[in-house]
Amino acid sequence: SVTATASSWDSLHGTSILEQATIVKLTRTLAIIPITLGLSVWQSRKNNTKEAFSLTKAVPNFILWFLLASLITTVSMSLGVTPAVFSPLKDLSKFMIIMAMAAIGLNSNVIQLIKTGGKPIIVGASCWCGITIVSLVMQHVMGIW
Repeated sequence: SVTATASSWDSLHGTSILEQATIVKLTRTLAIIPITLGLSVWQSRKNNTKEAFSLTKAVPNFILWFLLASLITTVSMSLGVTPAVFSPLKDLSKFMIIMAMAAIGLNSNVIQLIKTGGKPIIVGASCWCGITIVSLVMQHVMGIW
């Protein structure tokens, strides 16, 4: 959503906010690493498992792949590889994110959600309404709408 918003802003106003928004998004994404490690250690201590803490079990594979992709991109750019080389990978990345979001949505069991109670639906609807209202207010304040 961060990069989509920045891309829309750039197309409307001809700025280059997308680069800064991507940095913000990636920095936020990198926060997943210490959070997952901390939660893994906490969970293993909470469960009083006799098994010793294992870093290989605690770190999800997607984090390792993310770090590898970041490292390859950073090293390549510092060696003078042009950004155009990564353009097909960016397109593939967008496609994969869309497919992941579709898979999550298609895997949702609405009937089971309703059976478990209305609280999750109310929370989701409240968040959706709140985000919509804030977004519309900010667009009005900024003179976009």
